[in-house]
Amino acid sequence: MQDIFNFSAGPAKLPRQVLEKAQAELLNWNGLGTSVMEVSHRGKPFIACAEKAEADLRSLMQIPENYKVLFLQGGGRGQFFSVPMNLAGRGNLTQHLVTGQWSQIAVAEAEKYMSVEVLAKTKTVDGYLSVPTQEEWQINPKAAYFHYCTNETVDGIEIDWIPEGGDVPVVADMSSNILSKQLDVSKFGIIYAGAQKNIGPSGLTLVIVREDLLAYARKDTPAIFNYQQQVNNDSMYNTPPTFSWYLAGLVFEWLLEQGGVAAIEKINKEKARLLYSAIDNSDFYRNQVAIDNRSKMNVTFHLANSHLDSLFLEQSFAQGLHALKGHRFVGGMRASIYNAMPLEGVKALVDFMQEFERVNG
Repeated sequence: MQDIFNFSAGPAKLPRQVLEKAQAELLNWNGLGTSVMEVSHRGKPFIACAEKAEADLRSLMQIPENYKVLFLQGGGRGQFFSVPMNLAGRGNLTQHLVTGQWSQIAVAEAEKYMSVEVLAKTKTVDGYLSVPTQEEWQINPKAAYFHYCTNETVDGIEIDWIPEGGDVPVVADMSSNILSKQLDVSKFGIIYAGAQKNIGPSGLTLVIVREDLLAYARKDTPAIFNYQQQVNNDSMYNTPPTFSWYLAGLVFEWLLEQGGVAAIEKINKEKARLLYSAIDNSDFYRNQVAIDNRSKMNVTFHLANSHLDSLFLEQSFAQGLHALKGHRFVGGMRASIYNAMPLEGVKALVDFMQEFERVNG
């Protein structure tokens, strides 16, 4: 069978080893004669599975003991309103850095519950999209929290530095680059991420929250989205997405087998370097993001002649390079190269791009 490299932005490619293990265990998990999807989430076998997944994640990210880890539902969008509802008790002001589509949507949701101030937005400098550094804006010490998105999948923009919040909790949407590189969790108040990029399949949402922030939820926060309520119930206030949780655990095991986050970060840097080099060394392709703000997870690019877009997508698909069409808001192409995308997949894409340019340039 032809090798297929899936560059989808999400739901995204999962490690082949993970899928093969899940396939082997599908009908007989842990020798129980049933699927993991069929056992009680409150039974000892699944509770052990859930506890191991959390322990492996804590090891991978070196999560401090004073942080709680929640495995929830609702996706990143669910956290756009869950965060303000859970932190409203700290004050009525929330501040945001807007760098693309997802951080803008987070603003729109937060405005329903709190007073929102946008400190800065992505700007165009010399024709390239650029993120203003913290020297250009200032967090109000009276803010309940500061929010930003570490990686914008639509626009191909990533922030490699962590804003300094002082006493203001820094809240980060890491849906698309969590576990892709090392970071200091202690610099954040809350980290959240939809699973369908680097964690596992869709349906699961990861929330890492500092313990001292659990006491500030609005009284009308729905119990299912109340962090303290979920902490009290080990993320099982309601029936959790057990299969997604199980698969996330397999992904965490796979990451540990690869050498952890430090090892996968090196591979991710090489994948991004290879693909951006192919773009930069060509007049046929172009990327519109400033070098310092280029995403290592979602590489966006345009063809010099947009009339060739359909042909590019048709021929790349035939070569086993799938889901390269850019988001409808920005057009062009987008190659999502999350952790599960092997270096061989990026090399295959670069080879195709160079041959397509030779024939059509």
